[in-house]
Amino acid sequence: MKRLAILFAWLYSSVVGAQLTPLTMQLNWLAQADFGGYFTAKADGIYEKYGLDVTLKQGGPQLNIHQLLAAGHVDFVMGTSVRTMVIRNQGVPIVAVGAFYQKDPVTFMVHAGSGNDQLGDLKGKPIFLPGIARLNYWPWLRGKMGFSDEQIRPYDPSYRALTFDKSAASQGYLTEDGFAFKKLGIAGKSLWLADFGWNPYSSTLDATDKLIAEKPKAVEAFLKATAEGYRRYLQDPSAANALIRKFNPQMDQEQIDYAYSVMKGKGLIDPGGGVKIGSMTDARWEQTYNLLRDSGVLPAGFDYKAAYTLRFVNQL
Repeated sequence: MKRLAILFAWLYSSVVGAQLTPLTMQLNWLAQADFGGYFTAKADGIYEKYGLDVTLKQGGPQLNIHQLLAAGHVDFVMGTSVRTMVIRNQGVPIVAVGAFYQKDPVTFMVHAGSGNDQLGDLKGKPIFLPGIARLNYWPWLRGKMGFSDEQIRPYDPSYRALTFDKSAASQGYLTEDGFAFKKLGIAGKSLWLADFGWNPYSSTLDATDKLIAEKPKAVEAFLKATAEGYRRYLQDPSAANALIRKFNPQMDQEQIDYAYSVMKGKGLIDPGGGVKIGSMTDARWEQTYNLLRDSGVLPAGFDYKAAYTLRFVNQL
């Protein structure tokens, strides 16, 4: 009887496994708390519950994830509404099907007490900026704040350069800044661009026109499962955090805890007010397009609605 039970269990698992739809999700960086919804869905078997066999792949500094998506090497990537529109404008058939950060966490890190209390205070001062920012928020800041390209300094991801110039600023990330300041031993503060009118979605879930046309049920299931993963992560992050550290052993638990506290405290994923986790609206996409058009990043007449669909978030 015991052998029969084992045999039936093996046969059942084989049949169920054969029915799972394989999908690959390419993250935009190494495993971290910001990706907690994906890792919760993986650790807790939520993807399997939705009929999916999901492979999570870590990103890195030299990886062009949207190129991998366009080439069909992965099924989904993590983007932003800005990057998705810019790439769509270049003729690449990608589309955002959901957004897990309702606000872009990008910041400027500054020294506390330096007089840099508002974005406008940075006019004419050195700003350590990565190259991607020139096609992102920098044109908006030039128009809105009167910033100039002469302010740009080469980006230093260690932020060491910032420690030597108290008048300067560096691009940061809301879920990392406080931990970085503590590690550097300096008193600092974050100027969150979202507080000054920068309104794109971040951590978007991007797919291709082809995948949506061929596997719409799988796309819908993946979005729902990941949204459930983020909801559960906000309730209890322990299982996901253990898996994150397994994927990325260099990730410090203190850093994970800090990022998690910011994600919850700032309502990045679940801002309340009836906004569903993973959701998007036409109004927000239109606002972001208008912002990018007015700053010269995107041309007038660009069909921005082709860069996203509400077809799946409406099922959340």
